[in-house]
Amino acid sequence: MGIKFAFTGGREGWVRVLLTGVGVGLGVALLLLTTAIPSALQARSDREYARMDLLMNGVEPARSDNTVLVANVDTEFRGLDVRGRQLEPEGLRAPLPPGVDKFPAPGEMVVSPALKELLDSKDAKLLHDRLPYRVTGTIGESGLIGPAELAYYAGGQDLAKFDEGSRIVRLDTFGAEKAPKEEMNDPVLLLLVLTVFVVLLMPVGVFIAAAVRFGGERRDRRLAALRLVGADGRMTRRIAAGEALAGAFLGLAFGVGFFLIGRQIAGSLELFGISVFPSYLDPTPVLAVLIAVAVPAAAVAVTLLALRGVVIEPLGVVRTARPARRRLWWRLLLPLGGLGLLAPMLGKGNDNGDFNEYMVTGGVVLLLVGVTALLPWVVEAVVARLNSGSVSWQLAVRRLQLSSGTAARMVNGIAVAVAGAIALQMLFTGIESDYTKSTGQDLSRAQMQISLPKTVSLADARSDLADTRGVRGAVALSDTTLGERAKNPDRSSAVTVGNCAALREVAKLSSCREGDVFAVQGVEYDSETAEFAKPGRRLAIDPTYDDVVKGAEVAWTVPKDIKKADPRKDPTGWERGGFLFTSSALPGAALPATSGVIYLKLDPTVQDGQELVRNAAAEISPLTEPMTFTGSQRSERFDSIRTGLFVGAACVLALIGASLLVSQLEQLRERKKLLSALVAFGTRRRTLSLSVLWQTAIPVALGLVLASMVGLTLGAVLLKMTATTVAVDWLSVLAMTGIGAAVVLAVTALSVPPLLRLMRPDGLRTE
Repeated sequence: MGIKFAFTGGREGWVRVLLTGVGVGLGVALLLLTTAIPSALQARSDREYARMDLLMNGVEPARSDNTVLVANVDTEFRGLDVRGRQLEPEGLRAPLPPGVDKFPAPGEMVVSPALKELLDSKDAKLLHDRLPYRVTGTIGESGLIGPAELAYYAGGQDLAKFDEGSRIVRLDTFGAEKAPKEEMNDPVLLLLVLTVFVVLLMPVGVFIAAAVRFGGERRDRRLAALRLVGADGRMTRRIAAGEALAGAFLGLAFGVGFFLIGRQIAGSLELFGISVFPSYLDPTPVLAVLIAVAVPAAAVAVTLLALRGVVIEPLGVVRTARPARRRLWWRLLLPLGGLGLLAPMLGKGNDNGDFNEYMVTGGVVLLLVGVTALLPWVVEAVVARLNSGSVSWQLAVRRLQLSSGTAARMVNGIAVAVAGAIALQMLFTGIESDYTKSTGQDLSRAQMQISLPKTVSLADARSDLADTRGVRGAVALSDTTLGERAKNPDRSSAVTVGNCAALREVAKLSSCREGDVFAVQGVEYDSETAEFAKPGRRLAIDPTYDDVVKGAEVAWTVPKDIKKADPRKDPTGWERGGFLFTSSALPGAALPATSGVIYLKLDPTVQDGQELVRNAAAEISPLTEPMTFTGSQRSERFDSIRTGLFVGAACVLALIGASLLVSQLEQLRERKKLLSALVAFGTRRRTLSLSVLWQTAIPVALGLVLASMVGLTLGAVLLKMTATTVAVDWLSVLAMTGIGAAVVLAVTALSVPPLLRLMRPDGLRTE
């Protein structure tokens, strides 16, 4: 009977069930999206492994009719990574990478749709110059990890002449074995992941619980009419549960629809560098079934719980009288219980085993649920003391005094989200230094490094790069090795070659002129150089190692006038040991065995200076490897968790806004006759609009204050658990509360047009 009432109760009934369905549906859609995230990440990983161009077991196959040479020619454009490969088939049966139908010829390339769109744009001229190939096709979905990925395959030529180790490989198949599932060995990161999931999913649950109570007051008045015709209390509760089930089932249907729509939209979005194909987003079956069972069950439970405090009699609902004051003691038990669960893990940090995941989850859930329990009491206690003010203020306050619970339910979701966000922001800020390490790179001496193939003239490359616009200085060095014998030496030492100015970048030299050779002394890890640097000792430059490296094996005798040098860190922060050769001191036969590197100092006032350097390097050879220096580097796992939080928070904020708007519209619909009556009696529309704003603003302000207090408490506890000094980033706290307030203001602004339509005298018409 309850389900029938929901769908056959006329316009009143189906509008109510429609609003409930939309509210529940938005929450269900986000839950389904959450359950699909693990499969999406796994699909991205599978695609990445399917196209890998790595040597299996480190053994390169012999050249044959079914091998292909692959050169890594990755690049970067204005902070965007561009995956690039050159392909040169060595036979008719050479394997094709996934997503490619045929090999591009030299001078041609196939590109990802996103890269094609970028190359066709007006702002990509520098990238177009760097990739001077004719586009002949696009890479299929099976060859990309996401629709926004920038990638290309170009035709290669004479790649076999390059001896670039891992930069050029010969393959007879693409793909690699799947990596073993990574375990989260870091307890603090595990704590972070658990907290992120709880914080993101709690507001969703709160919104679903609020949505199933839409139209509660009118439903209770209808139930009173049923009591008048003979239904008892249990019957009315079962009928109310049936109505809630109808809304929940409709919400499940809407949720699936919203999810399918969002799934398609996801294919055109990129959030924080992550993009996915719609086919990736398949919810985990077990979790999807759990959602299908849990949402209707929660709807019935919330409805029955709400009816416990309402007496439905044949002649009306007791709730229309002044409600009994809410009790505080049991509401305080929830956050105190949460703190009690987290307390045993205080000071644990990274060194005392894993955090108990059930206690962490339970503690965080209880603290955040405590917000939803305390907020109605806080709103009731505060609004009871608010009286004098303008007409709009008094209208709003009186409405809140009569139904503070409804107002608090609207704000609960955003309060939980803000509390969780503040706690997470504190935790991220507190432990960030533990996962951020200095690279040691000296940005005052150089900002970029260009590694060159052995076939490229170092002097010519340095000259070309030094003449590039935006380059202030270029230091060129080359490296090779020195062994105790020509083949399979047990010990070896490094060799650095350059002019005197370049050598002074890597060592402290008392004096230097062309033809000098230096032995670097005092480097902690280098014990061979002191022994090798005995005048008259015969050594071999670029020795051969069986089955690994075929060297030049150039004989060299340590000169009598070899000089000593003290170490100095190079621009990358590496303290070099070994021997330093001025350019003319290196035997000519050993020159092809050296690998060149150039350190560049850039002019920060030149726009796109780094892109100009990358273009110049690509002109020298596509196999050059530019690298940009940075002062610090963060852990990839830490960064990926942070990215996941940002993506999830963006989705939750969208849900918050949409659900608040639905809730606001439902509240306005409930008050349609009241608003019409006030307008009919001459109340100004401006006054009524302001009263609606105050009705939203007062609970929101109280909710944000409570959320800040709970968030700061939870953040402090989490920092204590990670053995980190408690510090509050007040700017972040203000930002989080500001975002919450902005969402509410936006929703209020969007609800003004329907409010103006409701404020008409004809709203008093009834049947």
